[in-house]
Amino acid sequence: MLSVRDAHARVIAAFEPLPAEMVSIADATGRVLAEAPAARLTQPPSDLSAMDGYAVRAEDVPAAPITLRLVGQAPAGGSYDHALKAGETVRIFTGGPLPMGADSIVIQEDTKAEGEAITILEAPRIGRHIRKAGLDFAEGKQPVGAGRRLTARDVALLAAMNIPWLSVHRRPRVAILSTGDELVMPGEPVGRNRIVSSSGIAVAALVRAWGGDPLLFDIARDDASLIQQRIAAGTQHDLLITLGGASVGDHDLVQAALKAQGFTMDFWRIAMRPGKPLMFAAKDRARVLGLPGNPVSTMVCSLLFVKPALERMLGQHGDLVATTQAKLARGLKQNDTREDYMRAKLGRDSDGALTVDPHPVQDSSMLSVLAWSDALLVRPAYDPPRNAGDTVQVIDLSVLPGGY
Repeated sequence: MLSVRDAHARVIAAFEPLPAEMVSIADATGRVLAEAPAARLTQPPSDLSAMDGYAVRAEDVPAAPITLRLVGQAPAGGSYDHALKAGETVRIFTGGPLPMGADSIVIQEDTKAEGEAITILEAPRIGRHIRKAGLDFAEGKQPVGAGRRLTARDVALLAAMNIPWLSVHRRPRVAILSTGDELVMPGEPVGRNRIVSSSGIAVAALVRAWGGDPLLFDIARDDASLIQQRIAAGTQHDLLITLGGASVGDHDLVQAALKAQGFTMDFWRIAMRPGKPLMFAAKDRARVLGLPGNPVSTMVCSLLFVKPALERMLGQHGDLVATTQAKLARGLKQNDTREDYMRAKLGRDSDGALTVDPHPVQDSSMLSVLAWSDALLVRPAYDPPRNAGDTVQVIDLSVLPGGY
């Protein structure tokens, strides 16, 4: 069986960044930049006041109090278009451009105004309360690089750079196919020997949160001809994800249908728990990722393999999800031959250090345990027995995008 890292490497190597498309800046949040845009202006365009007050020449106020003569105003959106002379001051407001010759701002609380006579009550420092030209960014600079998933903060910055359109990678189109006679959709009658299908809905939600456009097919019954038809339709997308039917058994028809259509099986077993029956197949530009049908296995495998594949198509690295260190809250027996992803809860000890407490029941069918968890405790294959207080690696689910 392949290790998780080897399987991950094979999956991401099979994908390339998708072509770029142009979108409005107003629709760009969550999209991934294909090209880094350059600022079309300098911000601020000139030296501006950061406060309401008076623009002065610091040399005119070597000590306070000193009275200066008011000669004009510089509001935001306006300006005083003359050079400031000795003994003069200009009333200025936040965002107003600094008059020529001025080198400091005295805030209005440190002044006393009597008509055109402005008494400065505190001596200024050169550069005080002034936003220098280009303080935020300069024309031609590229503060947001290609491959970045745009946040609302990024979009605000790019809008300020006077960028109306952005080049972003096309969203991956992902078809999702659940198979099995035993499945019914939520809300349908649940007859004898039937279960409600949740995995497809979960994967569609994750694909959407991770930047893709999901298409959830109707459940395919255990019929070889029907499954072949659905696979043929699904492989017209950038990725087809199948759920269930990927193991080797009399009723597992997905592998047979793929082989009948000329697909090459890269792998179909991974040394991990949950998620051993994981399959990856390819034909020309078509890619199929077969996830196990158990819902917890589906979601763990999605995090480890679907997310990186989507990231690769979006022009990103597609790394394995990051882990962090935590102290084990309880002892654990030696692990076996498979890398284990245990559902767990994070906490803090009396010193504030991060702790992790695995749930006592790790059955891969139990979505309630996954919903209870906010972390996955990652145990390597053959990990020796662990004691409470040992340092282990965890995936913090609370920081993942899309509300995993």
